[in-house]
Amino acid sequence: MFVADAVTLDQIIYHAEIVGRAVQRALVIVDMPFPTFQISPTSAIANAARIIQETRSQAVKQEGGTEQAATIAALVGAGIPVMGHVGLRPQTVHQMGGYKVHRDAAKLVADAQAAQDAGAFAVVLECIPSDIAAEISQRLTVPTIGIGAGKG
Repeated sequence: MFVADAVTLDQIIYHAEIVGRAVQRALVIVDMPFPTFQISPTSAIANAARIIQETRSQAVKQEGGTEQAATIAALVGAGIPVMGHVGLRPQTVHQMGGYKVHRDAAKLVADAQAAQDAGAFAVVLECIPSDIAAEISQRLTVPTIGIGAGKG
């Protein structure tokens, strides 16, 4: 799959390290780029470990729900904190039919729940209507962060 705005792991590390040097009190979470976590849980751990070691970040963010739960669990099991990301996932946007609001409540709830159950400490909800996002937020015990969403 081609991602038009893809960045490499080395580019992410370079920029995140600059951020890590600059912050004094903020939590730094680095987005895992495509395909650093899709190949296997083992490669995801190696790539996330590089991010944590080389950037002064405290966590990684990984897109995906039920299909990525095993990888999230592997990362958390290796001691790497993970923020989940469900709904619109920019790294696989073309696979998902483009940039659009996601309305399949059952799938979104299942994805967010899977990320939490796998050990994610928070979940980003992107391009999800506010009523579905509210339902997800009520069901989860971890914090949710809504981006690019709103009324239906």
